[in-house]
Amino acid sequence: MFVSIVVPLYNEEENIGPLYNALKSVMDAEGKDYELIFVDDGSTDNTLQSLKLLAKKDIKVNMLSFRRNFGQTAAFAAGFDNAKGDVIVTIDGDLQNDPADIPNLLSLIGEYDIVSGWRRDRKEPFLSRRLPSMIANYLISKVTGVRLHDYGCSLKAYKTDVLKNINLYGEMHRFIPAVASGYGVKIAEVETTHHHRQRGESKYGISRTLRVILDLITVKFLQSFSTKPLQAFGPIGLLCGFAGFVISLYLTILKLSGQSIGGRPLLLLGILLIIVGIQLIGMGLLGEMLVRVYHESQRKPIYVLKKVKIEKGH
Repeated sequence: MFVSIVVPLYNEEENIGPLYNALKSVMDAEGKDYELIFVDDGSTDNTLQSLKLLAKKDIKVNMLSFRRNFGQTAAFAAGFDNAKGDVIVTIDGDLQNDPADIPNLLSLIGEYDIVSGWRRDRKEPFLSRRLPSMIANYLISKVTGVRLHDYGCSLKAYKTDVLKNINLYGEMHRFIPAVASGYGVKIAEVETTHHHRQRGESKYGISRTLRVILDLITVKFLQSFSTKPLQAFGPIGLLCGFAGFVISLYLTILKLSGQSIGGRPLLLLGILLIIVGIQLIGMGLLGEMLVRVYHESQRKPIYVLKKVKIEKGH
C-alpha cells in the first residue's frame, strides 16, 4: 500500500517543522511507502520557504504552491490531483489533528473505502466552535442520510479510486463522505485525538458557516437529482400549473355567469402559478438536456465500478 498524505497550509510556518517530524516518525514506524504532499494555500509568511527546504532534503516531500489563497477545498483538490498513492490521507497543518492516529485509519482501509476521524474530545471553545459544529453535523447527517459525528474533521483516509469520481468546489471537501455515499462506498468513523493549537491562529474559521449551508443544499440536490433534474423541478411545476389552471377555470366560470373578475387578486395568482409551472418544467427539461450532453460529450458513465482483487490459483 502506497500512502499519500495531503496537508493544506496557510500561514503555518511555525507548525511545518514539528508536523513534518511527527508525520515522518509515524509513517516510518508504520513501514509503508508514502509521500507527503504539502499544499501552500497562498501563504504570506515564510511557509513556502520552509516547504522548499523540506522538499530539498527529503525526496518523500512534494510541495504545491498557489499564487493566492484559494481556500481549503482547493488545497485538498490540488493534493488529490497530484497524489500517487493507493490511499490518500488528509490532515490539517495546525497540529491539532494527531499524526499518531493515521495508522488507526489505515488499518480500516480495505474493509472500508473512507475512514473519517471524530474529534470527540475537541479542544476548542464550546459556544463559538463546538456548538455550531454539532448543529452543522446534525443537519448534514439528517439531510444527506450519511451519519457522521464530525464532518469537519480533516483527518480522513480515502481509497484513491473513490476520489476520482468526485469534483471539489466551494466548501465541498467536508461533504466528500456524503457525496461518495451515492456511489455505494463503505464509510467508517473512528475517534481521534484533538490538541489545543500551540502555534499560530486558525485560518479556516467559523465564517464559512453560510457557505457550508449553501453547499449542503447543493450536495442534497446532487445526491438526489444530479442525473434526473426534471424529477426535481417537474413535480413542483406540475403542482403550480395545476393550481393555476384550477383557479383560472373557477374565474372563467364566474366570468361566464356574468360576474366581474378583472379586479380580483386571484386572477393574477392563477396566471402567475401557470407561468411559474411552465418555467419550472422548462428548467427541468433544459437540465435533462444538459445532463445528456455532459455525459455524452465527456463519455462519463452513470455508474461507478468497484475494484475487486481476485487471487487466481496456480
